[in-house]
Amino acid sequence: MTPAELSLYFALVLGIVLIPGMDMAFVVGHSLTGGLRAGLAALGGVVAGALCHLTMGAMGLALVLKALPGAFTAMLVAGALYLAWLGWGLMRAEPTSTAATGTPQAGRTRSAFFGAMLTNLLNPKAYLFSLAVLPQFVHPERGGLVLQLGVIALITAATQIAIYGGLAWVAAGGRGRMAGSGAAGLRRQRLLLRGVGLLLWVTAIYTGWQAWVQAAA
Repeated sequence: MTPAELSLYFALVLGIVLIPGMDMAFVVGHSLTGGLRAGLAALGGVVAGALCHLTMGAMGLALVLKALPGAFTAMLVAGALYLAWLGWGLMRAEPTSTAATGTPQAGRTRSAFFGAMLTNLLNPKAYLFSLAVLPQFVHPERGGLVLQLGVIALITAATQIAIYGGLAWVAAGGRGRMAGSGAAGLRRQRLLLRGVGLLLWVTAIYTGWQAWVQAAA
């Protein structure tokens, strides 16, 4: 793989990661409700899901989804419902609930990790992205296919960790400052939770609309 190819792939992934979406909202939401550890656990789930996308895309699952529109639509619907459920939970969450419920931190981090991973895996467009992108940057005829895929995965994971990790740190820091500034801070934190929940709802509606378009096509 040439430096030019690697630079182009990095630019492509960076542009996609910077676009606000379900992964970004999930990481920020968990950082606001559970602190930095929960946000980083959600980030780990996003990265794990992305690695699964690349692996299964290389194995040809993306071809199956493209050949079976019904499976594609079903995944869109499932993803939309899951996002709506997550958004509803954030819109109902209270800033003090994470400290008052007594839920073990390990339980929160596991929930954040597997929830983020499931959200990522329920996005069929990511599989199609792998199908469209991998052939452009991976060249079996050059040999070292596993190494090429490993480099692609490393660039993807590093980009997500840098962007989403920074957002998790900022959100968790803001949560701590607002929680320590009295009733006004709790109100601001509550508005943030509602905003992230609303973003997930908007994403769910858009995903559901895409499923409807796909089914009608």
